[in-house]
Parts: sequence; structure tokens; C-alpha cells
Amino acid sequence: MTRLLRIDGLTARYGQITALEGVSLEVHAGEAVALLGANGAGKSTLLKAVMGFVPAARGSIEFNGQTLAGVSVAGRSRLGLGYSPEGRRVFPGMTVRENLEVAKRSEASLDEVFDLFPALKEKERALGWQLSGGQQQMLAIGRALMTRPRLLLLDEPSLGLSPILTREVLERVRAIVARGTAVLLAEQNVAKALDVSSRAYVLQVGRVTESGAAAALGDNPRIREAFLGG
Repeated sequence: MTRLLRIDGLTARYGQITALEGVSLEVHAGEAVALLGANGAGKSTLLKAVMGFVPAARGSIEFNGQTLAGVSVAGRSRLGLGYSPEGRRVFPGMTVRENLEVAKRSEASLDEVFDLFPALKEKERALGWQLSGGQQQMLAIGRALMTRPRLLLLDEPSLGLSPILTREVLERVRAIVARGTAVLLAEQNVAKALDVSSRAYVLQVGRVTESGAAAALGDNPRIREAFLGG
């Protein structure tokens, strides 16, 4: 299996505050990997470090065998990294189609996003602010997919969504992987994240404390007690 992302001993800081300490993980082609942890565990920081928004104090990040040291955010996108940030951040005064076309790299991408998210096709002339929270999240993911990434970084896609919309959005992860894009999913909804992922890493206070197959972690008593209600 081709290794897309390799993080080795990553440490990242905000000023004097250490957000990540010695984190190591891998993501391979053809898989969804969940990054689990409570709010403040370092999940978003890790994704931002991979994308280049947060510098690494120590350690290394490699994508498709190439070091990302010194590579800009735009350069990382061109290499095949896609990023859907926490909070959606769609352009409220632009239509659905315009939000997507901002990131378009090929004619095929738009149809593929509409096929993945039919609700966006129905709303393609609606402005971003007119969409529901779930539709905005679909739009944010769709915009990231418009760059045709090899690896999609998804940051808290269920944040603020109802249980029904959470299920609807997260179940698209399987379809995204089936279409050839690997996924690294940072998510507080641990049960659903494990359900749509093949492997997972657990972050606590900036450190990886558990890792393994998603099914095994779901049966782990420590994980069940901490995140799944015992």
C-alpha cells in the first residue's frame, strides 16, 4: 500500500505553548484514518501543520515521499493535499457553483462534487449564507475536493450539526475514499469517525496515546470509557 503521509516526531507550538509533542502517524492511499480526541487535544493543529499553516518546531512531515519543509501552503495543495477547515468558511455572498469554481482544476471536478453531494446540485444558484449548516459543510468539503487531492484533511466536519446531518456528512467519507482520495479525519464524534475509518490515532494533550485498527479501538475499554460512554 502506497504511503501518502508520514509524520515523524512532530512538535508544534503557539508561542510558549506546546500544542503537539512528538507526534508520529501515517496515512496510506485507499484508506480513511481518524484523528480522535477531545477539544484542545491538538487535532486541528496537526492538520494545520500538515497544510503549512502552523510551523513545525521539531520533527518531519513527508507527503508522497517528499519532505514538506519549506513548501508553501499553495505548494502543498499543488502536490495533492486538500483541506476542509473547521467552521466551514464558505464565501457567503457567492453561489454554491461560484464557491466550488474558485478551486476548480478540471471540468470533471464540478460534476463529481454534485454527484457526491446531490443537495449542492439542487442549490447551485443559492448563496452561501442561504444554505443550512449541513449544506455549508458539504460545500466546504466539495470545494476542497475541487483541487483533486490525493489526501483530504477534514477538520471537525460534524461540528454544530444534528445527529442526522452528522451521519449524512460523515458517511460521504467512504465514497470519497472509494473515488481515490485518502482521508485524514479530525473528529470529536468518535463512534461515527471509527465507523467510517479503517484506522485511528487518539490524541491527548498533544500526544498520540493510542493507535490501531478502528474496530479494535472501538472495543478498547480505555477508548470506550473516555469517548463512548463506557
